[in-house]
Amino acid sequence: MRYRLLTTGSLALGVILFIDVLRVWLPGIITIFGQAASTPAELMGAFALGWFVLALAAPALVRRVGVRPVTVVAAVVLAAARLALTATPGGRPQLWLATAGLLAGLVWLLGVAASTDRPVPGLALGLAVNAAVHALLDTHDLVWRGDWLAWLLSAVAVTLFLLGTALPTAPAGPGGARAWLLAGPALLLAGMVALAPALARTGTSYLVAEDGLARSPLLGLAPVPVAVAGFLLAALTGPPGRWGRVLGPAALLAGALLFALDRGDLLVPAVLLAAVGLGACLALTDTAGATNTAGGTDAAGGTDAAGGTDAAGGTDTSGATGSADEAGGIGDAGRPEVAAAGGPPAGATGSARWAGRRGYAVAAGMLVFVLGAVGYYSAYDLGYPNAAVPVVVAGLVAVVALTAGPVGRTAPAPLPPVRTTAVVAALALLAPLLADDVPVAGNRDGPPERLTVVAYNIRMGFGLDGRLDLDGLADAVQRQAPDVVLLSEVDRGWLLNGGHDTLDLLADRLGMPYVFGPAADPVWGDAVLSRWPVTDPRTLPLPAVGAPTGAQALAVTLDLGDGVRTAVVSTHLQPPPDQGPVVQARAVADFATGYAAGWPLVVAGDLNTEPGDEAFGQFTEAGLVDALAAARPLATSPADDPREQIDHVFVSPGLTPTDPVAPRGTASDHLPVAVTLTLPPR
Repeated sequence: MRYRLLTTGSLALGVILFIDVLRVWLPGIITIFGQAASTPAELMGAFALGWFVLALAAPALVRRVGVRPVTVVAAVVLAAARLALTATPGGRPQLWLATAGLLAGLVWLLGVAASTDRPVPGLALGLAVNAAVHALLDTHDLVWRGDWLAWLLSAVAVTLFLLGTALPTAPAGPGGARAWLLAGPALLLAGMVALAPALARTGTSYLVAEDGLARSPLLGLAPVPVAVAGFLLAALTGPPGRWGRVLGPAALLAGALLFALDRGDLLVPAVLLAAVGLGACLALTDTAGATNTAGGTDAAGGTDAAGGTDAAGGTDTSGATGSADEAGGIGDAGRPEVAAAGGPPAGATGSARWAGRRGYAVAAGMLVFVLGAVGYYSAYDLGYPNAAVPVVVAGLVAVVALTAGPVGRTAPAPLPPVRTTAVVAALALLAPLLADDVPVAGNRDGPPERLTVVAYNIRMGFGLDGRLDLDGLADAVQRQAPDVVLLSEVDRGWLLNGGHDTLDLLADRLGMPYVFGPAADPVWGDAVLSRWPVTDPRTLPLPAVGAPTGAQALAVTLDLGDGVRTAVVSTHLQPPPDQGPVVQARAVADFATGYAAGWPLVVAGDLNTEPGDEAFGQFTEAGLVDALAAARPLATSPADDPREQIDHVFVSPGLTPTDPVAPRGTASDHLPVAVTLTLPPR
């Protein structure tokens, strides 16, 4: 039991560190290796896939060198890369450090698989604790923080992981291949929906009002402890009875389907159903070590070479020994251990065969992870439907779980299900309890004479160096002392970008509540943050005209007090290939002027058009004024060498613009634009 607990804890810590590395490596593909919407998505996908294909060689390496040397070396590299990523300045060093950590993590997983026949408790605990800590950190992970507390906690986790890896573990029996096959799909579904705190908070922000727009929520992380508890309890309590076996797969498929519908008001039930369903599916495969006294077939369909083998790899009723050592029948020198009589010990050949099966199973599962992740998110660059991806992966998990088959008996659970779930859920519960209350905008002392407007394409929170730079973004905005902020390329939970809620994190730093308008899907779009009360929010989906990424226009009304109103429209135009966004620009101009209905109007954002272009002219022809004209030329992209004037602010003639600027900085690939607007006399 002590060995099983050690194996479970070490596996859980490794999963947590591996996910940390993935949260750096995945966004590095589109911010460092290439640039989303400019580098071919096929090239970025090939780069991502190549490392997972390379990991397929690890089982052969394990056979030649031995499990323990490979596992220990891979664990050391993974731990070192994880710590180094916090210190790296970004750029290519960050990408290659993350890649080294990724490859080491994959090899470590394959090594652990070779010597572990019952991975479900460790995998489930790692996924659950990671989600709880991610929520507790407000979705801003330790790997992106450089303060002393982040370093201390990271060092403790790495030390415990390495100690657990170095200590001996129990020998493995047969079976476990199905459970290891689900490691990759489970990681994908957990990160996309089932155990995604940012997605849960975004879902609660849609429930504030039923108009398809998201608002600043109170206790927005409240669904997370429920999802974590449901997942972990379902995973650790063992498979249910015969008819109950279908409930978990059905719940997982239902959650994936709700997520695939791309409706913000369905995100919370999608998270909860997928979490419980995923845990139950893992439990159905938790059958490693099952045996019968006749020495027959285990739950995964394989036959022990010497008769039945119990979960600890011990001796069955015929006296056969299950496994020579914790390497699954392969000695540290890379050859099968030889018995005193000169031949292989009973069961060594069968255990080695099972070690190989488990290794290839986890490698195949991780291929599902990368294909699913790349396939789902590259659709936003290539323009094909992607809703089927989470449903297909959930279907794969359900089929593997349902075909695991009933077992004669299983080894005792290494973790007490109820107590373990209570502890991890309590950790997750701290997140909504400690969350900052969303500031409530007020009318102060009556209508102001001026409004300062900032428009900023924040590139999902990542700077030119490829690091998540929330403080840099907040500082660039705060220096302008804005009254209203319009944001483009806002990500609220994409696994590809690390699964953080950029909008809520920035709103907390700026002390401004928000309204969010979905564009590509419910967690990617545009936002308006305001120090003044906001009323009557509306959104207009814009015609795609061949552009793969969705676009919208978000309109709100600022209530400035004493009956004074100002309309504000935030948008991000997506031009079709080799064309200007003329059709979208015309749609935004018509929508904005109609929405304002005579009130002063501000339209701003990344418009992907230059002054003098036909699309730019759609706004001036609608009677709007270029508020940045006095500072032209005012290039805003790319941020390190601005050459293009594509971020703009247009206003109605009654507003007088002054002090237009585009302050320099590299917290995004765009520069923000800011202007002070004098309101018309009352």
